[in-house]
Amino acid sequence: MSLAAEQSADLGSEAFVRFEKVQKSYDGEILVVKDLNLDIPEGEFLTMLGPSGSGKTTSLMMLAGFEPATHGEIYLGGVSINNVPPNKRGIGMVFQNYALFPHMTVAENLAFPLHVRNMNKSEVEAKVQRALEMVELPAMGGRRPAQLSGGQQQRVAVARALVFDPKLILMDEPLGALDKQLREQMQYEIKHIHENLGVTVVYVTHDQAEALTMSDRIAVFEDGVIQQLSTPDDLYERPQNSFVAQFIGENNKLHGKVSKIDGEIATIDLDGGGSVSAAAINIGGVGDRTTLSLRPERVEIEPAEGVTDNAITGEILELIYLGDHIRTRMNVAGNTEFIVKVPNNAGNKPLAEGAKVKVGWQATDCRALDPLS
Repeated sequence: MSLAAEQSADLGSEAFVRFEKVQKSYDGEILVVKDLNLDIPEGEFLTMLGPSGSGKTTSLMMLAGFEPATHGEIYLGGVSINNVPPNKRGIGMVFQNYALFPHMTVAENLAFPLHVRNMNKSEVEAKVQRALEMVELPAMGGRRPAQLSGGQQQRVAVARALVFDPKLILMDEPLGALDKQLREQMQYEIKHIHENLGVTVVYVTHDQAEALTMSDRIAVFEDGVIQQLSTPDDLYERPQNSFVAQFIGENNKLHGKVSKIDGEIATIDLDGGGSVSAAAINIGGVGDRTTLSLRPERVEIEPAEGVTDNAITGEILELIYLGDHIRTRMNVAGNTEFIVKVPNNAGNKPLAEGAKVKVGWQATDCRALDPLS
């Protein structure tokens, strides 16, 4: 069983959504999704994160019913939904392009899924007003989508997905069309709506910062497989392979060979010279190649003698002032894109481009993973 499958299986019988050995091929030869096993408990905000072509959107479309699974079963509330049409699954959907009817008012857009379910007029009016208040647009019911800002249109799209009280909401890159500031604002708003309602959300994005901000757990996809399934802090602090380490957050990588393994700590002879110790996470044996993963904020410039497990000389190539910290690009062991985030504290010694300085870090902050080119 894969690591992701083991992590998913921990939720076992509590699963509200379950993918069981699900595969998807469009041409009968190439698998876009490979043996997906994933359990999502009720009330969770789970994000499917990955680059284009990784299988995340296809997995969401199979759950929505817009794409059939080539193999395996998808369960909702313990019942297989493979043969249930999309409109019978009771799932709310939010798309990147909002998909609002331009000729209808906001209230009419929200009422549409209720009329489809044959609700009476008074119930429809009450649910529409409640949904508008939920997204803080109580007075916008009479406007048409073209009269709203992008952020307001996205709120209406969220309200329409919530208006019929579904237990599951699917969101496919819903904030991709918004500018940075509005996108960040909407991240918190969607997160708060989820927290207040307790509805289950499956969210697809390629934006790792967005996933870290909003999710209870994140499934990182690559090549049709979940590479790691963890909480945001666990993914960032404890990546299980080099792909996850590089994809989630900023990461320094150093290449070398394993020269010694002592329990949970390995000694690595770096390609660019010098040896360092690191946590042995995903390596072979002595003599095998490895890629080290090290977060920029875990590195200290000119550490006091003996304070850090590792110390190596590097050259400062570039200094960029970013207010709260100085982004310092260095050449360390042959990596000319080695980044150190130096806090902008009054007590710090001034740095100079071209200077050669010691950089240090703890062995446990440096993870020895599978080799990358």
